Amino acid sequence: MTTDTFYTRQMLMQYGRQLIAARRLARYNQIIGRAPAVTSSEASARRHAMVERIAREIMENLIFSGSDNPIVQEVKQRLAQELGEELIFRYPPADQDFMILRPNPEGGETALSDSEKQVVMGRLWNVTLHTVNETML
Repeated sequence: MTTDTFYTRQMLMQYGRQLIAARRLARYNQIIGRAPAVTSSEASARRHAMVERIAREIMENLIFSGSDNPIVQEVKQRLAQELGEELIFRYPPADQDFMILRPNPEGGETALSDSEKQVVMGRLWNVTLHTVNETML
């Protein structure tokens, strides 16, 4: 096999790859052309679903884990402003349920009652949704 034959084969293989890529792009363009246009209400519904999903992830995974994420810090600050006090969110190692604690002036912590916990969780959800919605593009 000569060098010219090798280069000719390489050139033909490259052209073959380019043809396959061109066919694939043409097929994608056809699919995109047939796809219906996205309306603004569909786009806003998708955005709202994405905001809710991210807010749920922040609440379930970051707030109770003690993360130093800037979004988590902002959510905690806004919640503290709404409630007028800072709260501590914790998953105790032995328990299955999370705890929301209020710091005492003496330096200790007291757990919130179930009714207080429900109110705080509702406000936390609203604050998290609002914060995520503001920060998303």
